[in-house]
Amino acid sequence: MPSGQSVRYRRVVLKLSGEALANEGSSGISANVLTALADEITETHALGVQIALVLGGGNIYRGAAGSSEGVDRVTGDHMGMLATLINSLAMQDALERRDVTTRVLSALEIRQVAEPFIRRRALRHLEKGRVVILAAGTGNPYFTTDSAAALRAVELKAEVLLKATKVDGVYTADPMKNEDAELIERATYLEVLNRGLRVMDKTAVTLCMENRLPIVVFNVRRRGNIRRIVMGEEIGSTVFGEES
Repeated sequence: MPSGQSVRYRRVVLKLSGEALANEGSSGISANVLTALADEITETHALGVQIALVLGGGNIYRGAAGSSEGVDRVTGDHMGMLATLINSLAMQDALERRDVTTRVLSALEIRQVAEPFIRRRALRHLEKGRVVILAAGTGNPYFTTDSAAALRAVELKAEVLLKATKVDGVYTADPMKNEDAELIERATYLEVLNRGLRVMDKTAVTLCMENRLPIVVFNVRRRGNIRRIVMGEEIGSTVFGEES
């Protein structure tokens, strides 16, 4: 494996929403979308970058939405965690068909299909060049997979948290609804929190702020963006501390 000396980030956590695995306006898992993502992750991993993935489950089930329909919130959140495990296994299969060694680590113990999340074990897998796929969020209800991604990134000493979206970064308003929305290329954590910018939930942003972990928000549908970011290109929007 290459040494990775030419890359800017040598260890990253990549947060993919469940919707990122589906076709536009659809649910479930799109084979074509999964293939494209697996190809790009494989290319980035080949640079010598240590990659941990956190996948959402919104393409299958979203606990918060279920509670609005009468499902107990804790039960719904556990259902959502299982949805992330389905997505994680799909991504594992896609990557291993490309000869990328992976490990799925779950915050919920389901030993027949995934290892339990143990921080030291996850670090060891990364050091051995395996792509680590982190399933089931934090294992606790009421916490989003954004918060799980921030927590795991801090625990695993990642150099950056990459937040994949369907738009080009952070905007002043929803660009899908407001054509006057402007892209914000750089913002501090406090700006994001005070202005209510749509980056990640407040818990995730606060955790990154307290640990000085930069967040890069980018359009995952633009081929090559993951690779360009780890190589040091300014893609999308970067959220950072005042001193950066």
